[in-house]
Amino acid sequence: MANLPFDIEQLKNISRRHFLWESAAGLGAAALGTFLAGCDARNAIPKNLASATDPMLPKPSHFPGKAKRVIYLHMAGAPSQLELFDFKPELQKLHNQLCPPSLLEGKRFAFIRGTPKMLGPQADFKQRGQSGAYVSEHLPHFAKMADEVSFLKGVYTDQFNHAPAQLFVHTGSPRLGRPSIGSWVTYGLGSENNNLPGFVVLTSGGKTPDAGKSVWGSGFLPSVYQGVQCRSEGDPVLFLSDPEGVDRNLKKKTIDAINDVNRQHFQEYNDPETLTRIAQYEMAFRMQVSVPEVMNINSEPEYIHQLYGTTPGKASFANNCLLARKLVEQDVRFVQLFDWGWDSHGTDENLAIDIGFRNKCREIDRAMTALLLDLKQRGLLEETLVVWGGEFGRTPMQENRENKNNPFLGRDHHVEAFTMWMAGGGIKQGMTWGETDEIGYYPINGKVSVHDVQATILNQLGMDHEKLTYHFQGRPFRLTDVAGKVISEIIA
Repeated sequence: MANLPFDIEQLKNISRRHFLWESAAGLGAAALGTFLAGCDARNAIPKNLASATDPMLPKPSHFPGKAKRVIYLHMAGAPSQLELFDFKPELQKLHNQLCPPSLLEGKRFAFIRGTPKMLGPQADFKQRGQSGAYVSEHLPHFAKMADEVSFLKGVYTDQFNHAPAQLFVHTGSPRLGRPSIGSWVTYGLGSENNNLPGFVVLTSGGKTPDAGKSVWGSGFLPSVYQGVQCRSEGDPVLFLSDPEGVDRNLKKKTIDAINDVNRQHFQEYNDPETLTRIAQYEMAFRMQVSVPEVMNINSEPEYIHQLYGTTPGKASFANNCLLARKLVEQDVRFVQLFDWGWDSHGTDENLAIDIGFRNKCREIDRAMTALLLDLKQRGLLEETLVVWGGEFGRTPMQENRENKNNPFLGRDHHVEAFTMWMAGGGIKQGMTWGETDEIGYYPINGKVSVHDVQATILNQLGMDHEKLTYHFQGRPFRLTDVAGKVISEIIA
């Protein structure tokens, strides 16, 4: 075959990649309208366009919110409400008796098979404060804060495995691909500090949640809204430090050069993700100064370290609670703490409800109490919504994995009822909403769904969960899907 002359530009224009770019240009220009507020995307863009159209700039809420920011404490693995907040003396009377068939018929459990035995509470309870809320001996520090929080005793879900249940709690769907609640919040409200991410994630317990980093992902929202994972030891963010031989001036010149190319790319293809990329490069450069400063707890006074039980340089839940306070103090919009290790099946000592579970409670009790106290004494609690919970509850019966007794006491996953609590941010103090039956199996009043909890969080921030939507694949999506009702009973 004879060699034919060709035009590089022609080949480039008909390549698959460029065909897709050209096909998407119209959609990209339309999507860009949400950022440019009607500006002509074809016009040459000024060098400061990324700042002028920064998707993280503060946005007005649907109505005045009582909270400006959120700290969400998620206990990955699902702590037992029956050993913490849901006191059931009748369950103690049934201890070691065979479970009634009525509690098993038509039910699906993660591991229980056959007929298990009932398991009485493995903790002593007392009524606390003026509210009289029951809090167990496992949380002696937190028990003093019972009058500051609202307990939700009748939360339910329909997911009984960890990964889909965690996705459901944080993204509103048990399937991958949906934005997390922190992403929805920053998409809806932006951030009040342009030197720090609007959505920060801190993990402890040695592992990430079973659902992985998708629980703080941005899903189909622009990637600028995804959570930024920070660490309490080493570099706060991976690759935050400059490589050896690269100073800050050189880094700035490098970023400017990259963003000049990105601006040219945007002018040609009108892809809104290019603006996100520009904004993220510039944010990363600013973070090199701001993040190490706010993530350094060494400068905190000794009484604060004593209050939280922190150990600088160590990855821990206590350190993360202190960091959460420092972050919201700098107007970070959404701070998510994940603490792994709450899956109390009774298959070994660490997962025993009367051994490992007690140890996990000791790890969080002092620190989460200190967080509430510290926020309150600084005048931050009124405008900061603090949320605590897991992805589901634990069964009133003892787990008998595959119909065989486990070597230690444990409880299986339970979807019918579990306890969460909220504090600050316009939430009533000393309130308990919802009640379960005499063994803690079903809610008998005050039953609320995961979507109800999500709707309430958005409501406290001034957002209508039915109006906070994003068009994707031909229809509007929202965090609460087609459900959700604000839990007005706990709102001050």
